[in-house]
Amino acid sequence: MSKGPPDPRSFEKMSQDIARHLEGKEFSSDEELNRYLKGALDQGKPPEFEPQTPEEIAQNMMYDSWEISNRKKRIKIAYKALGVSPDCADAYITLAEDEARTIEQVAELYQKAVDAGARTLGEKIFKENSGHFWGAIRTRPYMRARAALAQTLWEMGKHDEAIAHYREMLKLNRRDNQGIRYVLAACLGELGKWDELDRFINIEWRGDPMPNMGYLRVLLAFRKEGDSQRVRRMLKNTIKQNAYLPDYLIGRKKIPSNLPNMAALGGEDEAMCCAADMIKAWQKIPGALQWLYEQTGKPIIVPDIPDKIGPNTPCPCGSGKKYKKCCGE
Repeated sequence: MSKGPPDPRSFEKMSQDIARHLEGKEFSSDEELNRYLKGALDQGKPPEFEPQTPEEIAQNMMYDSWEISNRKKRIKIAYKALGVSPDCADAYITLAEDEARTIEQVAELYQKAVDAGARTLGEKIFKENSGHFWGAIRTRPYMRARAALAQTLWEMGKHDEAIAHYREMLKLNRRDNQGIRYVLAACLGELGKWDELDRFINIEWRGDPMPNMGYLRVLLAFRKEGDSQRVRRMLKNTIKQNAYLPDYLIGRKKIPSNLPNMAALGGEDEAMCCAADMIKAWQKIPGALQWLYEQTGKPIIVPDIPDKIGPNTPCPCGSGKKYKKCCGE
């Protein structure tokens, strides 16, 4: 049985080990630092840090658990980690992902993870590292937990609470390595908070080149101006960011229920993820999707739906694929 792709979080241990390996060492230049690191890496593996405190031991256990595909084993390790340190945020995250059965249980575990992460970090780091929080590797379990809690609260319909978490995370980490700004923009659009969304993407994050923001800028402009020449030019330029996205917004291609974990810039995977986030915002503006059909030269196609759909019947969704290769999978 082939092993799936590694958990992106597993690379964090390497970064942590290197950072701790460099503690107390001074280098006269970046070149000297790079030579030192190259020498360490040339030994065949990056330098490993021996955990000392209960928190460090528990965190290392969780790092190791992310290499394991067996869900029950991950759960067992999470409980062992909590036995070593009850403030291991990533252990609560694993239990939320792998053991919780209801969304209420998920939210409770993510809240425990946030609280545990905050206790481990202490108030000092929140003051000293505010604005560039993600740069300190030990803050990442807390930031992971808070993002997951916000998403869960959103799914529970607790929209104001979720947005408050996203806003606070952007204050803590202005570089936004987690892409929280794109999630928040989609939330504001879904709620129809157009003025707030306008300020957010056109002032707070003005110039952000990603299609998440680009297509929402087009939507806001269409809401104000309708089918103007300026809005058409905006759309033309935005399509250059990701040309696949309109097909998923207008429904010619189906947004999959299981979205990819990683996506290439400008690629189709990116389009799927962006469309899933912003489709409800586009649906809120009357005529917006119809206008997008017309401007992209791809009018609505309503296929004939046979009385009985067989595996080799053209899929009714209009993808052009056979049913068994599309919605019938």
